[in-house]
Amino acid sequence: MAEKRLLLIDGNSVAFKAFFALYNSLGRFTNGEGLHTNAIYGFNTMLETMLKNVDPTHVLVAFDAGKVTFRTKMYDDYKGGRAKTAPELSEQFPYLKKLLAARGIKTYELKNYEADDIIGTTAKRAEDAGFATTIVTGDRDLTQLANDQTTVAVSKKGVSEVERYTPAYVTEKMGVTPEQIIDIKGLQGDNSDNYPGVTGVGPKRAVDLIDKYGSVEGVYEHIDDITAKKLKEHLIADHDNALLSKKLATIDRNAPVELTLDDLVYQGPDTDALVAFYQEMGFRTFLKKLSVDGETPSAVTGLQPIDYTELTADNLDQINLGDSCAFYLELDGDNYHLVDFAGFVIGTDDQWWVSRDVHLLEQAPLKAALEDTKVSKQVFDAKRTYVGLNRLGITLRGVDGDLLLASYLLNTYDNSNDLGRVAAEHGYDQVETDEDVYGRGAKRTIPTDDTVFFTHLARKARAIEHLRTQLFNDLEENDQVKLYREIELPMTFVLARMEIAGITVDADELRAMGSKFSEQLAEIEQTIYNEAGEEFNIGSPKQLGKILFEKMGLPVIKKTKTGYSTAVGVLEKLAAEAPIAENILKYRKISKIQSTYVEGLLKVIHPDDHKVHTRYLQTLTQTGRLSSVDPNLQNIPVRSAEGKAIRKAFVPRHKGWQIFSSDYSQIELRVLAHMSHDENMQEAFREGQDIHAATARRIFKLGPDEEVTPNIRRQAKAVNFGIVYGISDFGLSQNIGISRQQAKRFIDTYFQEYPGVKAYTERMVQLAHDQGYVETIAHRRRYLPDINSRNFNQRSFAERTAMNTPIQGSAADIIKIAMIRMEDAIKDLQATMLLQVHDELIFEAPAEEMATLEKLVPKIMDSAVDLEIPLNVESHYGPTWFDLK
Repeated sequence: MAEKRLLLIDGNSVAFKAFFALYNSLGRFTNGEGLHTNAIYGFNTMLETMLKNVDPTHVLVAFDAGKVTFRTKMYDDYKGGRAKTAPELSEQFPYLKKLLAARGIKTYELKNYEADDIIGTTAKRAEDAGFATTIVTGDRDLTQLANDQTTVAVSKKGVSEVERYTPAYVTEKMGVTPEQIIDIKGLQGDNSDNYPGVTGVGPKRAVDLIDKYGSVEGVYEHIDDITAKKLKEHLIADHDNALLSKKLATIDRNAPVELTLDDLVYQGPDTDALVAFYQEMGFRTFLKKLSVDGETPSAVTGLQPIDYTELTADNLDQINLGDSCAFYLELDGDNYHLVDFAGFVIGTDDQWWVSRDVHLLEQAPLKAALEDTKVSKQVFDAKRTYVGLNRLGITLRGVDGDLLLASYLLNTYDNSNDLGRVAAEHGYDQVETDEDVYGRGAKRTIPTDDTVFFTHLARKARAIEHLRTQLFNDLEENDQVKLYREIELPMTFVLARMEIAGITVDADELRAMGSKFSEQLAEIEQTIYNEAGEEFNIGSPKQLGKILFEKMGLPVIKKTKTGYSTAVGVLEKLAAEAPIAENILKYRKISKIQSTYVEGLLKVIHPDDHKVHTRYLQTLTQTGRLSSVDPNLQNIPVRSAEGKAIRKAFVPRHKGWQIFSSDYSQIELRVLAHMSHDENMQEAFREGQDIHAATARRIFKLGPDEEVTPNIRRQAKAVNFGIVYGISDFGLSQNIGISRQQAKRFIDTYFQEYPGVKAYTERMVQLAHDQGYVETIAHRRRYLPDINSRNFNQRSFAERTAMNTPIQGSAADIIKIAMIRMEDAIKDLQATMLLQVHDELIFEAPAEEMATLEKLVPKIMDSAVDLEIPLNVESHYGPTWFDLK
């Protein structure tokens, strides 16, 4: 007889997880009727994965019947304090059940019981009947059900990636058996479900007690053996709470579930019903995966026909674009500096001209239109388009709308480089994703079929044109038109020109460094072998672990699933007593610099101009900060001599020129002083004090004649930067090596000395709770979908993010404004702006322009915005990037 496999799904838990995993604060994840569909979409994604992986013979999705259960009768505050379910999620539950019905999957809820109890009872029946059972949930409470026949799959990332809890894995992960999880809950309680446990007993203490005494009852049977006075007092005082909490945590495995296992037989979906449902929801991706009699249903495309004309040299003169057009340049890959051109589309009002021959763009009618500021262009990713056209000798002008930029500003999570995905986020479903048409990764291929390719291009252009009005109305509503018009769109072209300019790299200098690093590595390698008494693969954690902990007998700091941990933190702890650990750290550091920067940079130096041309990602980060890739020039190490030496290879393009840089000093703390209006912090900046020394004097209560030692200043610096990121006393204690009690005193004193900062952090958190987002000084928004999450960790992270995003994001706004003004200010000089590295701008210029730049650059940067306290800029120059500081 074939094995019977039961798939049990915790409906509410997975729906919540899916909702937040695909959350869109602007409500753009909707179908044509405006129904929010993110939870349904995410739930269905999970279903597809689990049905494929489990291949079940029986399936059930259990839901909670309501808030009142036998547990609330036992304890009034059970699950009390949870935020009300978001209406955007509540409205999806009826449709979720409609989806499951179309899929042929049984659903069930039971009055006075939770979904957990339905699952626990059904799993027990399945175990008795010899089934292999998989439970899917977002709630680790269900791991108590894991046994030899039942695996609990807890969603880990999003909804499709799961962590499989078997009895062995529960023990490895939690330190107890599945049966003892309820005892752990009895002692430590549960913040999420809001039941108390025992005062002062956290997860580690609970595990230690249960490991020693077996159960809550066992702890109380041995209460006289417990010597820790406070612990014993708390245990005695909270005896009833402990027993109650254990009972509340225990899943009822004998609930009056009326469904039998025979009712759960899975025979697959009703395809017609599922197609109709996908159409109703607008789920084109799922429609495409369906097949009816081996053919894709006609509804899968769900796309309106579109007309286009193939452009050739013979009909080039027929184009009439008027004063506006949509334009899309297709490139075969991400690195638009290097990849091949694939084709283009241009047109307006459903008159689309397409071609694979990009050289037609160099011809008079098209080149003139693309370069004419009076012809308004709508594009997707203006920077990519500008750089691509520049390779053809065309300077793109007159860009009005950038679909990617506008979408990103409206919601920083809507930042895919795939036009189809971005369009879908804004409710437009008449264009495929590139993945739909080209495939993905190594399998990505531009279609050779002209009809397929040209139709896709035409749909892209129509999407750009169609969405322009909607997105600009939304920008207007969000008070973000100025951010788009005056910062982000101009910034795109500043960055494009910087990327095109590139920065010269001395390949000979890099090779010389590489030779030197190779010699150093060989020497360190031999030293390590001598210390170990044998040769081994230093890059293998497994071999290294055996040498350090088995052969040399060093203390085991941490173990992983695969063996001994040899992570940096472990080696740093061992280094004090074992020189081999210090040498391994040094070997790793130099080896990484060698491979990432010496060898990595040599691979990307352009053969024609001897430069590297990084790409700046303008729509990646949630704060508006820029990122650099291919290669990443923002992350070249500067704290080690070997890392900093890499900068010697970055030189001006002409002999006799210099590299010049200007760097904002402590810009984030200055922004904090401005936004918090804190008088003490503002006074320190106005008087030109060292802010970290000033903070040290305040939190350590130093007199005017007492010295601020380097160590005290270091601790104050950690407090300054930590506070605004919502650092805890534990986090601060770990950062600066003090006790939690000391750290708490530092934090309390800091807020007493800088009351405006405390008020600012509280204000930002409350604002985030009220409106779901926070803003920078330029109205850049960051949505915080977890700000009202019932999960403490998720909610706490969102609150910390609410504190720091306006600071980081405003700093990003400031340097972008400075860069836009800077490009204009140096237009009559030979100087060129080359790089932006966080809060620093880097230029190259003739030596005779250094005096001019020393005055001009700080003046522009200092005046980028008008803050309540002054900005401060430090400048340096020298023959290489290395020589600047």
